Amino acid sequence: MNDKLLAFQTEEKLLRYIQNEPVNVGEKIASENELAQRFNVSRNTLREAVKILVSKGVLDVRRGCGTFVISSSTIDDDPLRLGRYNDRLQLALELFDVRLMLEPEIAALAAMNATDEDIAKMFNLCDEIEEIHRAGGNTFHKDTELHTMIAHSSKNRVVQELIPVIVSSVFTTMDATGKRLLEQGFKAHRNIVDAISKHDATGARCSMIEHFTCDRRLIYDMLHEK
Repeated sequence: MNDKLLAFQTEEKLLRYIQNEPVNVGEKIASENELAQRFNVSRNTLREAVKILVSKGVLDVRRGCGTFVISSSTIDDDPLRLGRYNDRLQLALELFDVRLMLEPEIAALAAMNATDEDIAKMFNLCDEIEEIHRAGGNTFHKDTELHTMIAHSSKNRVVQELIPVIVSSVFTTMDATGKRLLEQGFKAHRNIVDAISKHDATGARCSMIEHFTCDRRLIYDMLHEK
């Protein structure tokens, strides 16, 4: 428990360092040794702090290159106070049940209301997610951006107020499953965005259902393997 608390304290110090230095988006942070000395912690604690900021969409660890800043602020990843639950896989499964109630209809609304600019941004995000994954990076931030962009494209103001719930769901799912959902997600993202680009509401709805059904099945299997 003390080690975990120290990692979270170091994460807060590391975020302040990024914001105050400042280390700009796209730039590499200092070396692991330098930061461990700066914060007077072990390298293992520093690594845990980095992992927390990676999961929150602030940092991206690129193998052989270093750790880079991809956002200067954390996503509010727990608007529903889900962090109090320890059974992360079961929680991820329940979140998918809720997302299946919401996001297929959000995708259908996006298909009816998305502008050409919205559609171009969604296709660009699909490209970026695949490029980051091929480079060995963390795609959480861009995956969140894509689902947020779909919600934005619905042009429904109430839906846009639900974006923190969507972000929380993506964060919790990634935290519980690591990268096991990513490979099957690429084609699903393309199918959803393609249907939206054709203003095919039924196609967008069905593609989102298919996407979540496959992901939910994987989490269900992981839960029962455990």
